[in-house]
Amino acid sequence: MSVVSRRSADGSVGIGVSFPLTRGALTKLRLKAVRKGCWFRDLKRQERMLLDLTIRVVEKVRSFSLANLVSGLVGRLCVAMESRVYRLIRCEGRRMANELSETAQSWGYKSAKSWVMDRGFMQFLVVNNLGDLDVN
Repeated sequence: MSVVSRRSADGSVGIGVSFPLTRGALTKLRLKAVRKGCWFRDLKRQERMLLDLTIRVVEKVRSFSLANLVSGLVGRLCVAMESRVYRLIRCEGRRMANELSETAQSWGYKSAKSWVMDRGFMQFLVVNNLGDLDVN
C-alpha cells in the first residue's frame, strides 16, 4: 500500500507524492523527521510508538486498518517537513496565478488559462512577492 496526496473538501492537502508504506521508506522518513525536529514536536508519544513498532515488525504494510493509521501520520510528517517557500508556492502562488490568469483571460488572452497550473509561474510570483506575503 502507498500514501497518495489528496485534497479534502475543507482545503487541507495530504502529501504530494506517492509514498510506499515499507520498512525502508518509513525508516528514511523517520530519520528525516528526527533531523528536522518534527518527530517529537508534531507527533504524540503513542503515534511515534505506532510508527516505531510498524518499522520494527512489518516489512510492508498490508493491513488496510494499519495503512489508514500510518498514512495519516506519514501525511502529517510530510506536511510538517515541507519548507515554508514550498508551502507558499502551493498555497499563495496558486491563488496569485489564478487571479492573474483570470485578469488576462478577461482581456482576451486565452492561453492564460494554463498559468493556473504552471508551477514555475507560481514560484516566480511567490519569489517576487516574498516581502508582501505572510511567511508564517
